[in-house]
Amino acid sequence: MPSDAVLYQAAALCLTYPDDDLRARLPLLREAAPQLREFADHAAVTSAQELAAHYDQVFGSGNRHSLYLSRWQDGGTRKRFTEVFRAAGLELTGEEVPDFLPAVLEFTARTGDTDLLAGHREGLERLRSRLTAAGTPYASVLDAVCAALPTRVR
Repeated sequence: MPSDAVLYQAAALCLTYPDDDLRARLPLLREAAPQLREFADHAAVTSAQELAAHYDQVFGSGNRHSLYLSRWQDGGTRKRFTEVFRAAGLELTGEEVPDFLPAVLEFTARTGDTDLLAGHREGLERLRSRLTAAGTPYASVLDAVCAALPTRVR
């Protein structure tokens, strides 16, 4: 797996609801994706309850920090995401939403196709900016994702 793929997969883990799986993988995440050490270090010293409450506070309060990429684009729909996933031979379960940033990051890690992420760069940058302004450690995850994106869609 190329280094950007490792970063995208690790970022997906960081941006999902923090559970025991995340906590168990923090040492590996810290070493495999040094760009995410700031977040990994924060998560390692924060209690599970506090980390979960912070995640709910940051991502569960309306659209201000939405992890759904179609919300950051006028007229954005989830249909395009589903079509891209299917074209790559990937099917989502009924529980997964195709425009959920962690799902798109996993897709990118598995396929190497950065078009979905790069095509939503503006929304990702706005989310990154809002997370930075909110002072949340999740901003460092978006910093790393945005820094790894190609400058142009292929």
